[in-house]
Amino acid sequence: MWSIDRPLVVLRSSLGRRPSSSVVVRHPSWVVVVVRVIVVVVLEVVVEVVVVVVVVVEVVAAAAATTTTSVVVVVVVVVVVVVVIVVVVVVVLVEVVVVVVLVVVVVVVVVVVVVVVAVAVAVAVAVAVAVAVAVLIIVVVVVVVVEEVLVVDSILFPPYNSRL
Repeated sequence: MWSIDRPLVVLRSSLGRRPSSSVVVRHPSWVVVVVRVIVVVVLEVVVEVVVVVVVVVEVVAAAAATTTTSVVVVVVVVVVVVVVIVVVVVVVLVEVVVVVVLVVVVVVVVVVVVVVVAVAVAVAVAVAVAVAVAVLIIVVVVVVVVEEVLVVDSILFPPYNSRL
């Protein structure tokens, strides 16, 4: 029996591999966890600040929407703000491609709806902007919550082959 087991040990050592029983599962240190949580919180604050700026800009634009020219200005401002939000969300969600695609699709739909409403009904621009703000805030909050859950999950349960 010794002669049967011996070649296996020699083979393992010659290949530089350890037996499967000696695999070590590494968990992140508390410093890594704290740093990752701080990064998540900072990114959430940045997203929330962007949302507040969006609300302020769109309210000012809606207040200025009293003429046909102002309607075009409101549409341009809404499109620019949505692009900024998409960029921020994409930066925050680099790891979560599916959520990014979903957010981009939702934001594009919101932009199309806002543009159609603003061009078709100049009187209803303020209402359309308010709806767009509400939808954008909901989208950003959902994205932030999903991102936080995924990041905290990856912090607490890192992938098997990750380098921490």
